[in-house]
Amino acid sequence: MIKTLLNPHILTVLMLICSNCFMTFAWYGHLKNMSHKAWYIAAIVSWGIALFEYMIMVPANRFGYQVYTLPQLKIIQEVVTLSVFIPFAVFYMKQDFKLDYVWACLCLLGAVYFMFRN
Repeated sequence: MIKTLLNPHILTVLMLICSNCFMTFAWYGHLKNMSHKAWYIAAIVSWGIALFEYMIMVPANRFGYQVYTLPQLKIIQEVVTLSVFIPFAVFYMKQDFKLDYVWACLCLLGAVYFMFRN
């Protein structure tokens, strides 16, 4: 189990998922939690949250760059971003689920195909 998690392919994706959770809260969480505060207060808090995101994302990209190409890393990041954002938007921000999310996911699957095909 531990050896599997230390595989750079898997470790990269897990770390990008974790960093994306911080990123999503840094970018959008203030819209729900700090809407009554001045924008610059929300920006400072967001920067603090984003620091944790970068402390996970930078090593994730370094691990990933050992086994993925740069374009592959970017597509993985986009898939992870959408995978984290949709549940965040629906469950935390109470946005309605839209069929457009499904179409966006299908488009990203097409991008994954083209980036990872030999």
